[in-house]
Amino acid sequence: MDESNNKTINQQKMKAKIIVWLSVCFLQGFSPLQAQSGSSRISLQQCLDIALANNIPVKQSELQEQNAKMNLTQSKMNRLPNIAASLNYGINNGRSIDPYTNSYINQQLNSSNSSLTASIPVFKGMQTQNSIQQASYNYQAAKMDLQQEKDNLTLNVILAFLQLMNDEDVLVLAKAQKDVTAKQVERLEQLNKEGAIAPATLYDMKGQFASDQVSVMNAERAVEMSKLALAQFMNVPYDKNMQSDREGLSLDLKRYEATTDNIYNTALQKLAFVKAADLRSKAAGKAIRVAAADLYPTLSLFGQLGTNYSSAARTSIATGTTDVVTSDYVVVNGTNSPVISKQTNFNSQKIGFFSQYNNNLGTFVGVNLQIPIFSSFQVRTRVRQARLEEKRTGYVAENTRIQLRQAIEQAYLNMNTAWNRYEVITGQVAAFEESFRAADIRFGLGAINSVEYLIVKNNLDRARTNLVVARYEYLLRTRVLDFYQGILK
Repeated sequence: MDESNNKTINQQKMKAKIIVWLSVCFLQGFSPLQAQSGSSRISLQQCLDIALANNIPVKQSELQEQNAKMNLTQSKMNRLPNIAASLNYGINNGRSIDPYTNSYINQQLNSSNSSLTASIPVFKGMQTQNSIQQASYNYQAAKMDLQQEKDNLTLNVILAFLQLMNDEDVLVLAKAQKDVTAKQVERLEQLNKEGAIAPATLYDMKGQFASDQVSVMNAERAVEMSKLALAQFMNVPYDKNMQSDREGLSLDLKRYEATTDNIYNTALQKLAFVKAADLRSKAAGKAIRVAAADLYPTLSLFGQLGTNYSSAARTSIATGTTDVVTSDYVVVNGTNSPVISKQTNFNSQKIGFFSQYNNNLGTFVGVNLQIPIFSSFQVRTRVRQARLEEKRTGYVAENTRIQLRQAIEQAYLNMNTAWNRYEVITGQVAAFEESFRAADIRFGLGAINSVEYLIVKNNLDRARTNLVVARYEYLLRTRVLDFYQGILK
């Protein structure tokens, strides 16, 4: 019996060492998962790359950025002249005006008119320049929106990845706790067969083993839910074999040094959504000047090149001369002799299409000045609306700063709480490990009953689980503060 007890004590000491080793691994950021094989491992950087490539809101923001860029390009192109060409061809039957001779004719008439018109804006109340600046601010704001969408996705992926690591570590710890209980059940079953313990002791341990099995199942479900959440952020199908690859990922814990004021001031300079709000406020200011430009005169230069064609247009070609007796006469030797004159003969021919277009070319240049006098107060209304929009965007920018400070203060408070909780639980685990080591030896010697042993064991198990959770909670809180400072990696 003494030999059996000594063997049991040695086994319990070895189990206690194994549990201590597992705890040290978790405290140092190492997981036995790294030694497993046959799983689909994925690193944090791979998750980020996949998420950024597949995320639909990011792609939508990219399209909005491209649209804003095209608006900026177009606003610059508005400084160029407007050039338009026109060409028409028509057939008219009946009485009409011949565009070539400007006389009435009563026949089928084919006619054509062509023109090339150009208009160059000279002054439009600085509307074009202000439109360019407004479009530039909107384009820069769209780029900030795209960057913010990427930053938000990056933060969500990092938090989801850390949550997966947390749940994986909790699962490994739950399995280790279940294995320790299973060894105890195996030992007590042997002692029960020998009649060395009361049956109730064995049943208490079996009940604890069932509780540990439930804990493992709950931990497994939490891992799968974390995998699903991470897969959804990456927009890829759920893979039950996915596991976190922690190689090169530093999880060292240290007290966060930055203050709320430092974080807030850095966030104002770094965060894209703060910049976007300011840029939209500036764009709204330019919109006032764009609207007010319609109150000023508009000066432009214009020119036109035109020509026409008519099927009634004809030309006469001389074909020769003939002698024609006129009604006039001369008296020669008392005799009246008629006067004969030479008459040129002509042949009428149609003028060709391209010949008319070449012969009828005409140009016209001028200056156009438009002075607004009264437009039913439409311009003044648009100016007032633009001023209201400027105030609204200003309030949005101010509220963005207020909400940012409030969010940072809340995140900083959560970080401090998580750190204090981690320190307390670290000391608690150390105390419960010593308590369990002693209780394990005493239980093996029969100095305490199973109820007392299970109380000590459960205290240690809960403390270790809480320590893993507290560790990752602190990491999550610090990543949020890193996000506000624009150093999220």
